[in-house]
Amino acid sequence: MGMLQSVWSYRGFVQGLVLQEFRDRSARTLWGHAWIVIEPAVQILIYVVIFSSVLQAKLPGSGDRLSYSIYLCSGLLAWNFFAGLVLQGRTLFLEQADLLRTIRFPRSTLALALLGRNAINAAIPIAMFLLLVALMGRWPGAVVLAAVPFLLIQTVLGLGLAVFVGTLNVFIRDVGAFVGVAVQFGFWLTPIVYPIAVVPEAARPLLKWNPMLHVVGAYQRVMVEGAPPDWSTLLPLAGLTLLVGGGSWLVFRHLGPDLVDEL
Repeated sequence: MGMLQSVWSYRGFVQGLVLQEFRDRSARTLWGHAWIVIEPAVQILIYVVIFSSVLQAKLPGSGDRLSYSIYLCSGLLAWNFFAGLVLQGRTLFLEQADLLRTIRFPRSTLALALLGRNAINAAIPIAMFLLLVALMGRWPGAVVLAAVPFLLIQTVLGLGLAVFVGTLNVFIRDVGAFVGVAVQFGFWLTPIVYPIAVVPEAARPLLKWNPMLHVVGAYQRVMVEGAPPDWSTLLPLAGLTLLVGGGSWLVFRHLGPDLVDEL
């Protein structure tokens, strides 16, 4: 409770860190904050137009040209949020080295600022995507709420890994490079660009050890099929998330006092 009260008292500091990035991104631009909306909107339109109209990609067993675009965007948006947390987590403390040396504040506020920045960056394209799906007449209905537990799991899992790699990277800089490679492998080991149906039967049990396969699959099932996710995966995912979150917090608490000296 003491930690939560301490973080709450620094909520203005966290807000300042979050907003600073967006001020920096819009500085010296004519359209300012409009680019924060324009860039993801253009990206989603490109995916939908290119894959549905130009390449005419389709999911196996489906004659609907829009299904693959919705499948792809659902997976990409979910993965980008998760990967953004983990990749930016590598420099969670390194980027704020001067701040950590000169000002006393709860270091956990840096993790909250990281979450806030990535949540805003993810929320904008997700809102654009949902709007486009509704305009195309493919809105799945109230079943979208079934994806909320998976969103919470994904958020805690990504933030836990971010704190873990961010802490270790201060002491062992190879961790940052390793995480970059691991995230690239993780993307291609997650059925985002391809459906799991095209994976050889013998390899599917191995892929199912990837937690993001189940998270991404939940979004894709909701958005493409309009069906609830596979609830049988929720409990194992929650257990893994608690394990990763608890482990990263222990590492942070153990190594935290030496962070400033290493920086």
